[in-house]
Amino acid sequence: MSGALHVESVGSGPPLVLLHGWAMHSGLWGPLVPRLAKRYRVHAVDLPGHGRSSPAASFTLDGAVAAVSAAMAGERLPLAVLGWSLGGLVAMRWARVEPAKVRRLALVSTSPRFVAGDDWPHAVAAETLDRFADELHVAWKLTIQRFLALQMHGSEHGRATLAALRQQVFARGEPSPKALFGALDVIVGTDLRAEVAGIAQPAVVVSGSRDTLALADAGRWLSEHLPDARFALIAGASHAPFLSHPQPFAAALDGWLDDL
Repeated sequence: MSGALHVESVGSGPPLVLLHGWAMHSGLWGPLVPRLAKRYRVHAVDLPGHGRSSPAASFTLDGAVAAVSAAMAGERLPLAVLGWSLGGLVAMRWARVEPAKVRRLALVSTSPRFVAGDDWPHAVAAETLDRFADELHVAWKLTIQRFLALQMHGSEHGRATLAALRQQVFARGEPSPKALFGALDVIVGTDLRAEVAGIAQPAVVVSGSRDTLALADAGRWLSEHLPDARFALIAGASHAPFLSHPQPFAAALDGWLDDL
């Protein structure tokens, strides 16, 4: 435990921070951690109100960044950061506001803006996420299950991956409902497009070709607008390529990790 956040640290070598997605926890990284820990000091973080971490008074993007930064205060800096989905938003904002602490980024199945608009077609319709927000107040556990199903929609190995997600989602207890509401507000309300050009760290952007939540075109846009980034598209993958396509995912990270 580091501060209010639960952090599991294993391995030795250059430091690498893993940040998970909405309603999940760091246990989701599963078999990826032992592989990474052979060469890196891996810090798997539970975001505020998720997993074994204490909830904050409110979940905000800047609050999550501050909490993760504080949790890593005693570690060797700068850090490599791998952020998945919501974790990608946290990683990008952290790299922008504390560039001396973040060495490089892996942005997995994420987007600078998760909601579609007139000038942003690479995202989910606002009505879809608004419906999840409404349903969250009525039956939050069922809503999480539906959100997981949305993440895996169309995936080449969707049924098996969805089963793995459902098995993991409450493995560390129930997330804080307040954190769920706040984190979903972050997903719905955040637009980092104007900040991307100011994120100078080297980055790899990994997208699944069948992702219906963080569209591959959003990942491609990110890779084109970040000053120093490359794009890796995993064919047949949806929103959790590290679970559904572990070998292609590992290959996508290899060059990025070799530079640590």
